[in-house]
Amino acid sequence: MPKALTITGMAISILIFLVFALDLAIGVPFKGVSTTMDVAFVVGSAVVAFLAFTTFRELK
Repeated sequence: MPKALTITGMAISILIFLVFALDLAIGVPFKGVSTTMDVAFVVGSAVVAFLAFTTFRELK
């Protein structure tokens, strides 16, 4: 079960990263309304993905 939760955390954080990186780059989903929030979500989701990945590696 913990491995499934870490994989789910990685998948969701990568999805959030892609959505806000696209908004930052070309303004697709949210029309680039807030660059500050885009950067904050990109950084936050990258940190969560990294933490989930390191936790997944430790569970082996």
